[in-house]
Amino acid sequence: MTTISRSLDVSRSNIYERLEGPSVTLKRTRQRLSRSDDEWILPMIRDILAWRPTYGYRRVTGLIGRQLESQGKHRVNAKRIQRIMRENNLSLERYTARPTRTHDGKIVTLKSNLRWCSDGFRIQCWNGDRLEIVFSLDCHDREAIRWIASSKGIDGQTVRDLMTESAESRFPGLKILPHKIQWLT
Repeated sequence: MTTISRSLDVSRSNIYERLEGPSVTLKRTRQRLSRSDDEWILPMIRDILAWRPTYGYRRVTGLIGRQLESQGKHRVNAKRIQRIMRENNLSLERYTARPTRTHDGKIVTLKSNLRWCSDGFRIQCWNGDRLEIVFSLDCHDREAIRWIASSKGIDGQTVRDLMTESAESRFPGLKILPHKIQWLT
Protein backbone atom coordinates (compact mmCIF):
# COMPACT_ATOMS: atom_id res chain seq x y z
CA MET A 1 0.00 0.00 0.00
CA THR A 2 2.88 2.37 0.81
CA THR A 3 4.53 1.83 -2.58
CA ILE A 4 1.26 2.52 -4.40
CA SER A 5 0.53 5.66 -2.38
CA ARG A 6 4.03 7.01 -3.00
CA SER A 7 3.86 6.35 -6.75
CA LEU A 8 0.42 8.01 -6.99
CA ASP A 9 1.58 10.79 -4.65
CA VAL A 10 -1.48 10.47 -2.40
CA SER A 11 -1.86 9.54 1.24
CA ARG A 12 -2.43 5.95 2.30
CA SER A 13 -5.59 6.92 4.16
CA ASN A 14 -7.04 8.31 0.93
CA ILE A 15 -6.48 5.00 -0.90
CA TYR A 16 -7.76 2.97 2.03
CA GLU A 17 -10.94 5.05 2.20
CA ARG A 18 -11.59 4.61 -1.52
CA LEU A 19 -11.12 0.84 -1.26
CA GLU A 20 -13.08 0.18 1.93
CA GLY A 21 -15.62 3.03 1.81
CA PRO A 22 -16.10 6.10 3.96
CA SER A 23 -17.74 4.24 6.87
CA VAL A 24 -14.37 2.83 7.96
CA THR A 25 -12.67 6.16 8.53
CA LEU A 26 -15.58 8.14 9.92
CA LYS A 27 -14.73 9.45 13.33
CA ARG A 28 -17.13 9.01 16.18
CA THR A 29 -18.92 12.27 16.82
CA ARG A 30 -18.52 13.80 20.24
CA GLN A 31 -21.49 13.21 22.45
CA ARG A 32 -22.27 16.24 24.54
CA LEU A 33 -23.60 15.64 28.01
CA SER A 34 -26.92 17.29 28.62
CA ARG A 35 -27.26 20.08 31.15
CA SER A 36 -29.25 17.80 33.43
CA ASP A 37 -26.17 15.57 33.82
CA ASP A 38 -24.25 18.55 35.22
CA GLU A 39 -26.92 19.75 37.64
CA TRP A 40 -25.84 17.45 40.45
CA ILE A 41 -22.24 18.78 40.30
CA LEU A 42 -23.13 22.49 40.35
CA PRO A 43 -24.27 22.61 44.03
CA MET A 44 -21.04 20.89 45.06
CA ILE A 45 -19.01 23.49 43.14
CA ARG A 46 -21.01 26.34 44.69
CA ASP A 47 -20.47 24.93 48.21
CA ILE A 48 -16.71 24.74 47.69
CA LEU A 49 -16.54 28.25 46.19
CA ALA A 50 -18.61 29.65 49.06
CA TRP A 51 -16.01 28.20 51.42
CA ARG A 52 -12.95 29.01 49.23
CA PRO A 53 -13.82 31.67 46.60
CA THR A 54 -10.25 31.94 45.29
CA TYR A 55 -10.04 28.30 44.21
CA GLY A 56 -9.78 27.59 40.50
CA TYR A 57 -11.20 24.64 38.64
CA ARG A 58 -8.24 22.35 39.40
CA ARG A 59 -8.52 22.72 43.18
CA VAL A 60 -12.30 22.45 42.99
CA THR A 61 -11.90 19.26 40.95
CA GLY A 62 -9.59 17.80 43.58
CA LEU A 63 -12.00 18.52 46.42
CA ILE A 64 -15.00 17.19 44.50
CA GLY A 65 -13.01 14.10 43.55
CA ARG A 66 -12.25 13.38 47.21
CA GLN A 67 -15.90 13.86 48.16
CA LEU A 68 -17.07 11.52 45.40
CA GLU A 69 -14.48 8.85 46.26
CA SER A 70 -15.55 8.92 49.90
CA GLN A 71 -19.12 8.28 48.67
CA GLY A 72 -17.90 5.41 46.49
CA LYS A 73 -18.51 7.25 43.18
CA HIS A 74 -16.20 7.97 40.26
CA ARG A 75 -14.20 11.15 39.97
CA VAL A 76 -15.27 13.95 37.59
CA ASN A 77 -13.03 15.18 34.78
CA ALA A 78 -11.29 18.52 35.44
CA LYS A 79 -12.29 19.91 32.05
CA ARG A 80 -15.92 19.14 32.83
CA ILE A 81 -15.64 21.11 36.07
CA GLN A 82 -13.96 23.92 34.15
CA ARG A 83 -16.78 24.01 31.59
CA ILE A 84 -19.48 24.04 34.27
CA MET A 85 -17.73 26.81 36.18
CA ARG A 86 -17.25 28.85 33.00
CA GLU A 87 -20.89 28.45 31.90
CA ASN A 88 -22.13 29.56 35.33
CA ASN A 89 -19.64 32.45 35.70
CA LEU A 90 -17.90 30.82 38.64
CA SER A 91 -14.39 30.94 37.16
CA LEU A 92 -11.80 33.32 38.44
CA GLU A 93 -10.95 36.35 36.35
CA ARG A 94 -7.81 35.73 34.37
CA TYR A 95 -4.69 37.48 35.60
CA THR A 96 -3.37 39.42 32.61
CA ALA A 97 -0.69 41.75 33.87
CA ARG A 98 0.28 44.20 36.53
CA PRO A 99 -1.51 47.55 36.20
CA THR A 100 0.65 50.16 34.53
CA ARG A 101 2.24 52.79 36.72
CA THR A 102 1.16 56.31 35.91
CA HIS A 103 4.04 58.59 35.09
CA ASP A 104 3.61 61.75 37.13
CA GLY A 105 6.98 63.31 36.35
CA LYS A 106 7.71 65.67 33.51
CA ILE A 107 10.53 64.68 31.17
CA VAL A 108 9.86 66.85 28.13
CA THR A 109 11.07 70.45 28.40
CA LEU A 110 9.87 73.57 26.64
CA LYS A 111 13.27 74.51 25.23
CA SER A 112 16.37 72.70 24.15
CA ASN A 113 19.48 72.45 26.38
CA LEU A 114 17.58 72.56 29.68
CA ARG A 115 17.48 68.85 30.55
CA TRP A 116 19.68 66.09 29.20
CA CYS A 117 19.62 62.41 29.96
CA SER A 118 21.95 59.50 29.44
CA ASP A 119 21.55 55.79 29.04
CA GLY A 120 23.57 52.84 27.89
CA PHE A 121 23.27 49.40 26.38
CA ARG A 122 25.40 46.40 25.50
CA ILE A 123 25.72 44.61 22.15
CA GLN A 124 26.89 41.00 22.07
CA CYS A 125 28.96 40.44 18.91
CA TRP A 126 29.03 37.18 16.95
CA ASN A 127 32.62 36.52 17.94
CA GLY A 128 31.71 36.75 21.64
CA ASP A 129 33.01 40.27 22.26
CA ARG A 130 30.77 42.77 24.02
CA LEU A 131 30.47 46.40 23.03
CA GLU A 132 29.04 48.80 25.61
CA ILE A 133 27.61 52.10 24.44
CA VAL A 134 26.56 55.09 26.53
CA PHE A 135 24.84 58.11 24.97
CA SER A 136 23.32 61.46 25.92
CA LEU A 137 19.99 62.84 24.72
CA ASP A 138 18.35 66.24 24.85
CA CYS A 139 14.98 65.74 26.58
CA HIS A 140 13.34 68.45 24.46
CA ASP A 141 13.89 67.11 20.95
CA ARG A 142 15.24 63.61 21.81
CA GLU A 143 18.33 64.31 19.74
CA ALA A 144 21.38 62.21 20.52
CA ILE A 145 24.05 64.71 21.49
CA ARG A 146 27.09 62.44 21.90
CA TRP A 147 27.89 58.78 22.41
CA ILE A 148 30.85 56.72 23.58
CA ALA A 149 31.46 53.05 22.80
CA SER A 150 33.90 50.81 24.62
CA SER A 151 34.77 47.13 24.67
CA LYS A 152 36.26 47.43 28.17
CA GLY A 153 33.10 48.56 29.95
CA ILE A 154 31.54 51.83 31.05
CA ASP A 155 32.56 53.40 34.35
CA GLY A 156 31.92 56.72 36.06
CA GLN A 157 34.82 58.43 34.32
CA THR A 158 33.44 57.45 30.92
CA VAL A 159 30.08 59.03 31.79
CA ARG A 160 31.82 62.20 33.02
CA ASP A 161 33.73 62.33 29.72
CA LEU A 162 30.40 61.96 27.93
CA MET A 163 28.98 64.90 29.89
CA THR A 164 31.97 67.05 28.97
CA GLU A 165 31.81 66.07 25.30
CA SER A 166 28.07 66.78 25.22
CA ALA A 167 28.56 70.26 26.66
CA GLU A 168 31.42 70.98 24.23
CA SER A 169 29.30 69.73 21.34
CA ARG A 170 26.31 71.94 22.18
CA PHE A 171 28.29 74.99 23.33
CA PRO A 172 31.56 75.01 21.33
CA GLY A 173 34.25 77.39 22.55
CA LEU A 174 32.58 78.24 25.88
CA LYS A 175 34.43 77.61 29.12
CA ILE A 176 31.33 78.19 31.29
CA LEU A 177 27.82 77.06 30.39
CA PRO A 178 25.29 79.88 29.88
CA HIS A 179 22.81 78.24 32.31
CA LYS A 180 22.46 75.14 34.45
CA ILE A 181 21.56 71.94 32.65
CA GLN A 182 19.73 69.22 34.51
CA TRP A 183 21.24 65.77 33.86
CA LEU A 184 19.13 62.63 34.27
CA THR A 185 20.73 59.20 34.38
